[in-house]
Amino acid sequence: MTKSKIALVTGGSRGLGREMALNISKKDIDVIITYNSDQQSANTVVAEIEKSGRKAKAFQLDTSNTKGFEDFFKRTSAYLTAEYGSPNFDFLINNAGTGLHQPFSETNEDQFDEMLNIHFKGVYFLTQKALLYINNDSSIINISSGLTRFSFPGSSAYASMKGAIEVFTRYLAKELGSRKIKANVVAPGAIATDFGGGTNRDDQEKRQIIANITALGKVGEAEDIGGIVAFLCTDEARWINGQRIEVSGGMLL
Repeated sequence: MTKSKIALVTGGSRGLGREMALNISKKDIDVIITYNSDQQSANTVVAEIEKSGRKAKAFQLDTSNTKGFEDFFKRTSAYLTAEYGSPNFDFLINNAGTGLHQPFSETNEDQFDEMLNIHFKGVYFLTQKALLYINNDSSIINISSGLTRFSFPGSSAYASMKGAIEVFTRYLAKELGSRKIKANVVAPGAIATDFGGGTNRDDQEKRQIIANITALGKVGEAEDIGGIVAFLCTDEARWINGQRIEVSGGMLL
């Protein structure tokens, strides 16, 4: 019997993370998701995955708090050992995050630190802790943003952290290559979710502006991203490494 592959998706209870988790499970991969506060939504995602015949589990994790990472991996490794006979998993998808829309001149240090802790420091050290548990010949997928290529006022702190993630990912690909661990970035464009207050979903004027600057003429949906992340967890993607894959429908070409 072939051993099950397992993916860990941070921030998997809603939005992009939810679609990633669901699409990954469709590739016959079992899934662990994390949630920060919305356990009910996380349990709904788990139930949906289990209904399709794959195993799933949700764990609480604040990805901005590095002090909680050791306990998190104790809990997940205990679950994995009990369920699969090994504490290891195969795919790490660093997706969890929040937005900040604030002019550079008005961004304060607390807001900056929040973006740093969630989007860069947390990802950096969660990935470091995960190295003890992630199998060789596996993959790390970090979620960035189209805002690292094109610039809109109000996103300087958020986009700067995502830029750091893109550099970090190339270093992961280089330094973990001896273990055959691949590392790639998926950079979504404007997506209609509740992220950043849900304006890409609910603000019709903004949606029209986005459609006008996008080659495919519309705002992206969460499912447009989930399938790409799932693909990177397959053997067909085995030779993609150290790359930034923008999934924006052709924004600002």
